[in-house]
Amino acid sequence: MKEFWNQRFSQDEYVYGTEPNEYLKEKLSLLPGGDILLPAEGEGRNAVFAAKTGWKVTAFDQSSEGKKKALLLADKHNVSIDYRVHDVENAEFASESFDVVALIYTHFPESNRRNYHRKLCSYIKKGGTLILEGFSKAHVAFQAVNPKAGGPVDVSLLYDVEALMQDFDEIDIQEACQTETILHEGENHKGSASVVRITGIKK
Repeated sequence: MKEFWNQRFSQDEYVYGTEPNEYLKEKLSLLPGGDILLPAEGEGRNAVFAAKTGWKVTAFDQSSEGKKKALLLADKHNVSIDYRVHDVENAEFASESFDVVALIYTHFPESNRRNYHRKLCSYIKKGGTLILEGFSKAHVAFQAVNPKAGGPVDVSLLYDVEALMQDFDEIDIQEACQTETILHEGENHKGSASVVRITGIKK
């Protein structure tokens, strides 16, 4: 997959745009700031937004091309982000070192999903926040109508609320829903979509 993402991010255009995810933007506006981790951050749109609003940002992705574009975007907005190139398997952060972990369209294979989610949750401080938005299993119907809606083509990579809530058993879930939304995130997340949204506090 590293080669896939490097190829996708190698073009000049920001394929998911340069504006932040709206759900993340909404949730961060309710929090006082602090240290945030953004796994699978791609071209940096969410990391740069968080940095602009005062967060100390750490991000990672397996794509070196994604990092290049994220740092260019950060320079453009005169902010600093700590962006690392590795996958979740090789992520190494101190336990309970982040106030927020935000998983924005970080779709993992079923075989690894629960372990990855629990590993990432271990980095959240007690009382810290998990924010997640990803495509739901119902999204296949939206993809059939509009391929530009984006999302994994493998249905096993799409999410449902109940399975995710079991992954995050260390989190006191405050919001968990499947909903329809209209995405305006570049040319590859564009139009009507079905998404899962979860927000909760680390116990």
